[in-house]
Amino acid sequence: MFQAMRARLRALVCGMRAAARRGAWRDGGMVTSEYAMGIVAAVGFAVVLYKVVTSGQVTAELQDIVKRALNARM
Repeated sequence: MFQAMRARLRALVCGMRAAARRGAWRDGGMVTSEYAMGIVAAVGFAVVLYKVVTSGQVTAELQDIVKRALNARM
């Protein structure tokens, strides 16, 4: 079993090296659809982060931290 897996892995690596030699992996950058997916993911993360930060418990904790910092003795 391990010999078969090793042979498959070796064939995959050899194929990747051949593709790299041919220049098949040259990439000029992201295409429009990749930009769109990146933007959608970033907006989704921003929405989740906004909901977490503006929730009651997090807001109370942040206010408590600021109050303690302002009342700290130097």
